[in-house]
Amino acid sequence: MPYLGAAYLWVKAAHVIFVIFLMAGLFMMPRFFVYHQQCPVGSDEDRKWIDRERRLLKIILNPSIVLVWVFGLMLMVEIGAWHFGWFHLKLLFVLGLSGYHGWIAGYAKKLARGLRPLSEKRLRLLNEIPGVAAAVIVIAVIVKPF
Repeated sequence: MPYLGAAYLWVKAAHVIFVIFLMAGLFMMPRFFVYHQQCPVGSDEDRKWIDRERRLLKIILNPSIVLVWVFGLMLMVEIGAWHFGWFHLKLLFVLGLSGYHGWIAGYAKKLARGLRPLSEKRLRLLNEIPGVAAAVIVIAVIVKPF
């Protein structure tokens, strides 16, 4: 039984808007990491990157992931999505992106402590994760292959 009524399309729009914000942040942060790692630890430039990364997390990434989940769960309940195979695939990749978000937050903290555990090449490869996940999620939701 629907509970959102006329608000359904507003909730759906909000979900998509915050997905866009989240994905933008997930694409930006690894690029920030690549540039950040090129500067000397403790330099003025290092401090600027630490601040940029902190602001991206606090202002865009963290609020966006919370709102994506809130609106997404509302939509899940509204349409009874748990019963559809395509939703299970979407949920799997959304959980993966949530874990990726957590990894990003952790890596930003490492950089702030002066650690540089990954190579530039590895960071550039990790930057592809959100794009692949987004493609799978969009196909699952739009095409509904199963």
